Amino acid sequence: MTNSNQTNSNKTICPYCGVGCGLEVSPPAQKGKPTHKDGEGTPIWKVQGDRAHPSSLGKVCVKGATVSESLHKDRLKYPMMRESLDQPFRRATWDEAFDRIVQRIQIVRETQGPNALFLYGSGQFQTEDYYTAEKLFTGCLNSNNFDTNSRLCMSSAVVGYTQSFGSDGPPCCYEDLELTDFAFLIGTNTAECHPIVFNRLRQHHKKNPQVKMVVVDPRRTQTAEAADLHLAIRPGTDIDLLNGIAHLLMRWGYIDASFIDECTSGFPAFAEVIQNTAPELVARTCGIRLDELEQAARWWGESNRVLSLWSMGMNQSSEGTAKVRSLINLHLMTGQIGKPGAGPFSLTGQPNAMGGREAGGLCSILAGYRSISNPQHRAEVEQFWGIPPGSIQPQRGMTTVEMIRGLEAGQVGFLWIAATNPAVSMPDIKRTQAALRQSPFTVYQDAYYPTETAQYAHVLLPAAQWSEKTGVMTNSERVVTLCAGFREPPGEAKADWEIFAEVGRRLGFADKFNFANSAEVYGEFVQLTKGRPCDTSGLSHQLLAEHGPIQWPFSADQVTPNFATNKRLYTDFRFNTPDGRARFGAYYSKGLAEPPNPDYPFVLTTGRLYGHWHTQTRTGRIPKTAKMHPDPFIEIHPRDAEKLGISEGMSVEVRSPRGNAVFPAMITEAIARGTVFVPMHWGFLWAENAEANALTHSESCPDSLQPELKACAVQLVAIAQAETGLLQTISVTQQQRS
Repeated sequence: MTNSNQTNSNKTICPYCGVGCGLEVSPPAQKGKPTHKDGEGTPIWKVQGDRAHPSSLGKVCVKGATVSESLHKDRLKYPMMRESLDQPFRRATWDEAFDRIVQRIQIVRETQGPNALFLYGSGQFQTEDYYTAEKLFTGCLNSNNFDTNSRLCMSSAVVGYTQSFGSDGPPCCYEDLELTDFAFLIGTNTAECHPIVFNRLRQHHKKNPQVKMVVVDPRRTQTAEAADLHLAIRPGTDIDLLNGIAHLLMRWGYIDASFIDECTSGFPAFAEVIQNTAPELVARTCGIRLDELEQAARWWGESNRVLSLWSMGMNQSSEGTAKVRSLINLHLMTGQIGKPGAGPFSLTGQPNAMGGREAGGLCSILAGYRSISNPQHRAEVEQFWGIPPGSIQPQRGMTTVEMIRGLEAGQVGFLWIAATNPAVSMPDIKRTQAALRQSPFTVYQDAYYPTETAQYAHVLLPAAQWSEKTGVMTNSERVVTLCAGFREPPGEAKADWEIFAEVGRRLGFADKFNFANSAEVYGEFVQLTKGRPCDTSGLSHQLLAEHGPIQWPFSADQVTPNFATNKRLYTDFRFNTPDGRARFGAYYSKGLAEPPNPDYPFVLTTGRLYGHWHTQTRTGRIPKTAKMHPDPFIEIHPRDAEKLGISEGMSVEVRSPRGNAVFPAMITEAIARGTVFVPMHWGFLWAENAEANALTHSESCPDSLQPELKACAVQLVAIAQAETGLLQTISVTQQQRS
């Protein structure tokens, strides 16, 4: 049930990216005020920024401002079932759906064992959804096969933080955006993907001429256009660049020897690597000038407060963890952490991916920043849940990519997908789609229908979404916000946690899921965080409702009249490692998992656009955002286009060893020569043969197991002149970028 408030405004946060902007949402019709309607005449809720929210200060981007326009469109309202994928769906009751799911789980557990069960979730979950799913699968069903789309998004950041600091958790806060002297942005198009964060940084940069900004990206994005220095490095050379900067910092004496000696370990091995990294060779490898490399290093070394920001461009790599740790190395060697305006700041992709990391939303972790491989951690959770010792398996479960391999090999007998759309978002998508078609039984739980993934499901479950259920979300700066439901779910839709809990009860675990509401779920979860790095034991729905958003760590001891919190982690320069020291990582660059070659001479990189969100499940149904980016495209440098005979708007077939796709050409100097860019938002429901992930591969980082979605080798073939409409699309997109 929701805490519906149909007459007054409701405070919540945006359900899109990890910035976690506060929103104030008003009913469609208020006394004395006109009714707000969409383009089809349907009354909609009015959305504006919440000035009181500490993370966004009243600002909101176009996605957040229009989010309510999709709430009534193409909703899945009732359970649906079919015997095979070749049959149409029929409407079913919840009892029928639950009975079938429970029966299938029981059969698979008995015949194939718990490792044949797989649950794939999402950063769209609220923390209560994550926790209930984790308790059901890992605790009660004895399967560690609970992974989420954070595997495709933030797992390299998770492992990078953990290996360097002994624990996950971004050490910075948004206030640092307005306190830094030098902002170093790498692998992030912040202006389009985290716009409110970027607006705060950009305003600080404009007001203070002494503040410098460097952006590292093969594309000249809106973010890069605002920078004092744009380093358009070749894809896959991030570690070369970072080690080159480190070499110069050490050569010029810009190191904090006391901090290194007293607060870190592993520096000698790292020093050996960077001593062997000649800046002249780095510049040639990266495709930049030596003076540009030197300028970036000098600004870093001369600045008192250095803040780095990164996102998918670093994480989505076969050496994603090594890239993250190489960036953190720069902070450790210069002591740029644990103080205002400084630190390595991972920008989370999904709205509650941070909450998922707290609650155990990856196949290698448990609630409270615990590790499945740690016997003490497993024992703590088993005791808390009241399950027999040894119930939690000691090895991690399958990742999302391994799930595809498991389907192909017949090792997955039950697949449950919730709040995500892997038939578009996974790498090597044609292989993924073929594997999904092989699944003997797939449950798909979502708010919208149709979606691409629904075509591969045997059971569809209607889920309540943002605005229709009450729960908690944590943003990139560790601020926890209560998102109260303020409208009733359509039809028979249920909150995700309610669905997981009911399946648990029907499987015979009623005592483990005796929750009356989401507040009780959260109240149980926070107890598991007590004394952990992500301590939220002092939080509750009631406290968050009364006080507003609160940043963790926040223990029960901090529930005082002033709610004092520490905005930054590691301010005492003690880390969560056994010896309290941060750890350097020593890495040489290995480059791309699939470098260009004579047959596939270009590097394709993929990314997001300002107006769309992931696979368009929401934004594609909102006229304003859909109009901003109506069609996909491919960015090609003018010299590359001339060589291939490609003109503006011409249809270009892009081929990789895995598949092909067709896009109209956008000829632009904003992309480096030898590199092309395609947005990732279009699945087969939204455009014909324009799936970016039909081209990408699934080679993954050995530590984070995150696939390299950001780069693959392709060839380009000009096939035809596009229609006028596509030329208009390209013109609109170019105007928006300028």
